[in-house]
Amino acid sequence: MDITPVPEGPFRFRLERCDPMRVPGVIFASPDLLPGTVGDKALEQVVNVATLPGIVRASYAMPDVHWGYGFPIGGVAATDVDAAGVVSPGGVGFDISCGVRLLAADIDRTPLAPRLPGLMDMLGDIVPRGMGRGGLWTLSGRAQMEKLLVGGAGYAVEHGHGVPRDLERCEDRGALPGADPSLVGQRAVERGLRQVGSLGSGNHFLEVQAVDQVYDAETAAAFGLHPDQVCVMIHCGSRGLGHQVCGDHVRIMDQSLRAFGITVPDRQLACAPVVSVPGRAYLAAMAAAANYGRANRQLLTEAARRAFAVAAGAGLDLVYDVSHNMAKIETHEVDGVPRRLCVHRKGATLALPPGHPDLPGELARFGHPVLVPGTMGTASYVMVGAAGNDAFASSAHGAGRVWSRHQALRRVRGEQLRDDLESRGVLVRPSSWRGLAEEAPGAYKDIDAVVRATEGAGLARPVARLVPLGVVKG
Repeated sequence: MDITPVPEGPFRFRLERCDPMRVPGVIFASPDLLPGTVGDKALEQVVNVATLPGIVRASYAMPDVHWGYGFPIGGVAATDVDAAGVVSPGGVGFDISCGVRLLAADIDRTPLAPRLPGLMDMLGDIVPRGMGRGGLWTLSGRAQMEKLLVGGAGYAVEHGHGVPRDLERCEDRGALPGADPSLVGQRAVERGLRQVGSLGSGNHFLEVQAVDQVYDAETAAAFGLHPDQVCVMIHCGSRGLGHQVCGDHVRIMDQSLRAFGITVPDRQLACAPVVSVPGRAYLAAMAAAANYGRANRQLLTEAARRAFAVAAGAGLDLVYDVSHNMAKIETHEVDGVPRRLCVHRKGATLALPPGHPDLPGELARFGHPVLVPGTMGTASYVMVGAAGNDAFASSAHGAGRVWSRHQALRRVRGEQLRDDLESRGVLVRPSSWRGLAEEAPGAYKDIDAVVRATEGAGLARPVARLVPLGVVKG
């Protein structure tokens, strides 16, 4: 099949529908952001997603799109629940509810500067990270885990890990409804018992940042941000528990494809009708894993607060917490008719427009915060959802990889990268030199270009630009 994107505008490309596609593909990108590296099959995956039963409007790809498991990372697809629409774990990914949380400090960049090394040392010491490492809160057993899987960040706050206002600034108020812990296997529970409050590895991080530029002062003020202010950005997900939940349900759906008469071009797109037994079971288990991810970031928030209080005499307020690996049942208008849809966002962030009823009251006039992390040594952005977004109110979630981890290791030495970053004023506390090299800035797309394309495509608009001061890497 010839997969040639056809320009529809400066930041929008179309993959024409042809059998067995049910809808076209749409890529939001500038020409230089289109997938084109050897081995990147992201556009092929956009086409494959367009074959899913019940898919409506288009198979979308965000400006940071790159190859992933089944769905591309940066892929968005909605299926009609009441017209045999399916849910696919590949449309969420293994790190369920991986997301970003931004905290705003009551201290600015200049007064923090002499205290920054000590702060980074403390954060490096107290934040658990790395493959399989422990967490900040060891749960007593399955009974307590099940309460956390239902309550999410709220359960953590109830136990003293945070304040009630935190929940007002979380997507879904910190807990996705519909979670059923009984559908989370024992192996997943065992993997999660000792990992609540940990970064994990890969591209996960806790970064101390400063507001470098404000593009919309009124919206920034509503979010609690001002120029030169210090912030903390946390990027992590549901750790081993979420990975296990995804793997368990992929196997179940793969085995049930024939029973539902579903054929997919890639077995990684294993799926089931949303209303079926395996479909409902996956969504309930996914919600439970999502709530684990929200609680995980809540515990890391409290660790950051303790470090700031001791090392900098400063406090941290939550700006917002948003997930970018989710499937949610939402109502959207399609062809002029409101439809109940299962919206898959994999490496894509919810970006509700101003006035949407799901926004917290104090943010309703402005829109949904969209948090877009860059890479070590580059900027991150706070954006806000825009009206007229036809990708089911979705936006980019980060820079997007262009090198594989193996390519990064061949090109970059972790020790040299650390020295280079620190020569530019960015203090680094890695868990391993290998892990640091895998996440080198060169391994990712230009975050400024991604944000320009996101704005140009009408998905979200920039509110503030943040630059790194120090990073704790998973």
